[in-house]
Parts: sequence; C-alpha cells; structure tokens
Amino acid sequence: MAEKPNILFIMADQLRADYLGCNGHPSIKTPTIDALAKESVNFKRAYTQAPVCDSSRMSFYTGRYALSHGATYNNVPLKISEKTIGDYLRPHGYRVGLVGKTHMRKDVEGMERLGVDPESSRGVLVSECGFEPYERDDGLHPDQSVSPDLGYNNFLRKLGYEGHNPWHEYANSGEDEQGEIQSGWYMRNAHLSARVKEEHSETAFTTNRAMDFIQESKGAPWCLHLSYIKPHWPYIAPAPYNSMYSINDMLPRNATEAEKENVHPVIDAFMGHKESIAFSRDEVRERVVPTYMGLITQLDTHLKRLIEFLKSTGEYDNTVIVLTSDHGDYLGDHWLGEKDLFHEASSHIPMIIHDPRPSADITRGLEDNRLVEAIDLLPTFLDLIDANSSSHTLEGRSLLPILRGDNPDADSWRQYAFSEADFAWRQARLTLNMAPDQTRAVMVASQRWKYVHYEHFKPQLFDLLNDPLEQKDLGTDQAYETIRQEMQTALHEWFRQRKNRTTVSNEFVASVTNSAHKKGYLFGYW
Repeated sequence: MAEKPNILFIMADQLRADYLGCNGHPSIKTPTIDALAKESVNFKRAYTQAPVCDSSRMSFYTGRYALSHGATYNNVPLKISEKTIGDYLRPHGYRVGLVGKTHMRKDVEGMERLGVDPESSRGVLVSECGFEPYERDDGLHPDQSVSPDLGYNNFLRKLGYEGHNPWHEYANSGEDEQGEIQSGWYMRNAHLSARVKEEHSETAFTTNRAMDFIQESKGAPWCLHLSYIKPHWPYIAPAPYNSMYSINDMLPRNATEAEKENVHPVIDAFMGHKESIAFSRDEVRERVVPTYMGLITQLDTHLKRLIEFLKSTGEYDNTVIVLTSDHGDYLGDHWLGEKDLFHEASSHIPMIIHDPRPSADITRGLEDNRLVEAIDLLPTFLDLIDANSSSHTLEGRSLLPILRGDNPDADSWRQYAFSEADFAWRQARLTLNMAPDQTRAVMVASQRWKYVHYEHFKPQLFDLLNDPLEQKDLGTDQAYETIRQEMQTALHEWFRQRKNRTTVSNEFVASVTNSAHKKGYLFGYW
C-alpha cells in the first residue's frame, strides 16, 4: 500500500443504521455492504452531530460540532473561515473531490467582505465545502452543476429525456395504470416505477461519475466524497427496486399509543407536522417503506459495481472506504416523519470503515460498540496519512487506533456522544410560539442513557439498556434525578470544552508560553 492511501468517503442520505443486513435488519438485501462490513470495523454506536442534512454534513466536513462551526440548520452558510476536509488534505498532495450532494450554502457575505471572487479557483473551493465539485448534485434543482455541460439533468437530456426538469419528470415521477404521469413528491405514488431506466437513475449516474473521477485521478492520492441522494425522499425507485419488497418485509412501527399521553411539548409539536401525520397512517408506511428499502438495495447493487471497478483498476487495496449517512429517517416511528430529533431512528447512523492495510487485519469483521461521532472521520483521515492533528480545531478523535486493534480502554475513550438540533425553521416553532433564537436542543448519550436538553422545556431521558425502543420518557421521573444531574453535568462540561481558538495552534501556544521577557516585555521585574 502507498504511503498515502486513497480515501473513498461514501455517504447515503437519510439511511437508517438499522436498515442494513449487517446491522440486523431481517429482510433487507444489502449483500455488498454486509460483505464490506465483514472486512471492516462496523461501529454500531455511531451518532450524527445534527439530525438534519446541512448541519450534519458540515460537522463531518469540519470535524467540529454544530455549536462550533455555526451552520445549525439547512441553508445556514458555513463560515468562510472554517477549514474542511479539502483544506486539511490538499496540502498533503491529495486531490479532494465531490460527486453528489453536500447541501452546502456558501458564505456569500463573508466572500464579499474578503473580496473572494466566487468564480475563482479559491472561490469555488470555499463555495463547495473545500471539495473540487467534480459532480455537485443535491437533487431538487434542474441545473445545479457548476459546469453547464455537466449535471444529472443534462445527462438525462442527452439521452432523450426531455422537459424543464427531467430529474422530477422522469427520475422522480412514475406512471399510473392509465399512463398518467404521477409525481414522486406525493407518497401515494411511492409504489410506482420511476419513469427513468434504472441504468440512468440518480444512483447509477452518481456511481458512474465516481468511477470517472477515480479513473482520472490515478497516479496521485485522492479523497472522493461520494454522496448519494437516495434513499432520501422523494420516495420513488426504478424497476425492479420499486416492487422488490412488500409490507411483509417491513420492520414493525416503533410507536405506541402511550407515547401520545403526557407527550413532551416539542415532540408533540413535531407530531403535528404534515409528514408526521402522514407517516402515522399505516397506508402511508405500507406504500413508502418498501420503496425506501428498494432504494437501499439499489444503492447496494451499485456499490458492488464500484468495488469491482476499484479491484479491476488495482485501487481497492490502496483505498480506505468509509460508509455512513448524514442521519436517519423516522418512517413513522414514535408517530414522527423525517428526522430533526434524537430518537435512534433519526440520530443513530451507520459507520463502517474498511482499511485494506495489513495493520488492520486483526480487526476485520469487528463490531465495535464504543460511542463514535461523525466528527471522528476527519481526524481519522489525517491520522491515516500521519498528518498534523490540528488539535486546536478538530473536536473529534481518530478511530485509527481501533482499526489497528490498539483498543483504547473504556476509561480513555469518550463517555458521551452529542448531537444538536435547531428547529427555528420548522412548523414546531410556530406551534410552540417561540422566537427563532429559543429553539436549540442537545442530546447527550452514554452507553446506557440518552438525555435531551431543550431550551425552555423539560428534558427527556431514556434508558437504552432496558428500553432500547425509547418508549418510556423518564425526563421527569423523580427516581432518575441523579442520572439527569449526571447527564446535565456532562452537557455543561461539553459546552465549556468547545474549541473556539482556531487561529493559533496549541503547538504555537506551547512554544511561546512564558517567553514575553525574551521580547523585552519586562513586567514584574524589580
């Protein structure tokens, strides 16, 4: 293996951790991912730093909590001053590219203030999370690609798929029995086959573009962020994946009538969202969840193509592969839809890391139950190439010792994982009659307990050991006051430890400590 391994950083949008065969799903077909897990370390207790697209991804890319980087919700720009994966790896000779989604919104105000031309090479990088936007595609928008000659819609048009937005009209719409076009935005149409051929679908196209990037990058180390849009909504899949699963393959709904009694005010407000009301109906789940599963199996199929391509080009044995997601999907669990909150369905993410080097042979197939966070990936990447740790900015910790079987003991590993939410943009804020700066919440999870702090509201507490389905909220039960105090203390310590001195390294501070007299500052002398 080369001194600087390639890094293939794969993210599937809105993929629940428990919707993989290797993570215990009894009926879903994910043979490629399952086989990868058997050759990797499967981190079974990984959490997103924010259960929403933008904030989660910005934490992945910066190695920092949302509280630190400031992009607390979708379409909140990441500050131009924040360093990302590309900023850390590019000086070490890496080509750092993107194929797929980032949900990044550029800091236009910051760029204007500093005079950065968004069309310049530097401007493009800071507009794209530090990635070379080889194929930027967040979905939704007809022509989002940086280059007018690229983009999924242009790809479809060249193949004869006509219209203003082929992404919607073909890849995310179907036809009913009468031949009428039906939009995939409406969940009642989730069972229909997408009008696009499977080989021309978003997942197939994204995989093809990833292979193009890899082929072009041979001869130099590369890091590719391969960021799939699916299984994120619209919930619609091309044949045969639209009809691969039935209601008999679904996991039971994790929701009880008791959850609606004395419900937490914030949870109650989210239960009133349109998506939550819809997913509370059995007919909606029975139409959507089989398609959601089909989209995951389709992803698995194209990952097989990608891995076979890596092997055929000789890159597989020189490439560290990460498979994860930005957050989960409630799918009606706890009478909720979408994500945003902290139940396991939303905040728990898959995290599989394959290191092909002999030093990782000892851990192949390991299922590790230590608490892992999304922000751990960037420190791991730097550790892989023996780069400076940037300990004054990065808030995660390297997973490389675990991959090598060094097994940090329980006392030296983290005792808590954290995730944040800011629901200022959601209907729930209006329901609760709150100001936009009152809507923050933070989750603290230990090996056994999960505690959620809400500004202006009572907390939640769940016993994950005895109540893994999170059906009984102990947030006000007096018998657990000691546990709540312990979790509050952990939260308080976490707030105090955020790394906000980012312009000066710890090494520099150490080198100049107590040296003022050498510069002629003779204060304190007689």
